[in-house]
Amino acid sequence: MENKATRYEVRDQIATVWLHRPDRMNAWTGRMHAEYRNALVKADRDEKVRAIVVTGSGRAFCVGGDSAALEKHAEHGKYDPGTPTKMEQPGVGVDDNFDMSFAYQFGLQKPIVAAINGPAAGIGLALACFTDLRFAVKGVKLTTAHGKLNLPAEYGLSWILPRVMGMTRANELLLSSRVFMTEEALELGLVNNIFEPDELLPKTYDYLENLFINVSPNALRQTRWQIYRDQHRGVKAAIADSERLIERMMTEADYAEGVKAFLEKRSPSWND
Repeated sequence: MENKATRYEVRDQIATVWLHRPDRMNAWTGRMHAEYRNALVKADRDEKVRAIVVTGSGRAFCVGGDSAALEKHAEHGKYDPGTPTKMEQPGVGVDDNFDMSFAYQFGLQKPIVAAINGPAAGIGLALACFTDLRFAVKGVKLTTAHGKLNLPAEYGLSWILPRVMGMTRANELLLSSRVFMTEEALELGLVNNIFEPDELLPKTYDYLENLFINVSPNALRQTRWQIYRDQHRGVKAAIADSERLIERMMTEADYAEGVKAFLEKRSPSWND
């Protein structure tokens, strides 16, 4: 599929996906969704890629559904996602709970980080919330948006927001659909840090490069899957799974290398 609504680049082991409709503030369309899924599959399969960053072109991250599409939905009295019948399935096969829109990001083999460079609303906010980490520009507007359009919380926001920031805080944002700024998002725990616009991508890339040095690829992969699987199961299953993984991963070369590097007080050289 030709990229018309996204851009894709790999540099220094990081794949960057830009939501790329800057003239429309990167408003979401079916075409963008199909391209985005393609990009994630491509990055996940690329052995040279160790992490994925999603950001927006121009002055927005993603302001939600395209207004022209929303108008058509209203005219027709029904929702049409505008996506192809068959689309790529990123993260498929890891856990049935991940095989849904945006939850598919949980099933990726590599960490995914949102670099929120501008306003994010509705589906744009949902996409960011289902990434592993979120870094943002100072003074940017965020909103769940749905209530003002007589819609429910979109694409699992009612599931993810309470887990990210707690139910009391999430309820206030979900029920009011009010606008809040990235400074408040930092206080609420929705974003991990905020930066000046020219620092956002460099700081995001620096964070990931340090992660590559200090954490093995398989430890990142398995820990991500543990975190998201554990949202659906009890503590007994979580502990049993961790014990199984400990036993298995201690047989891997990267465990021996990690121990050796620790004892020699040096950075490890990962094999995976």
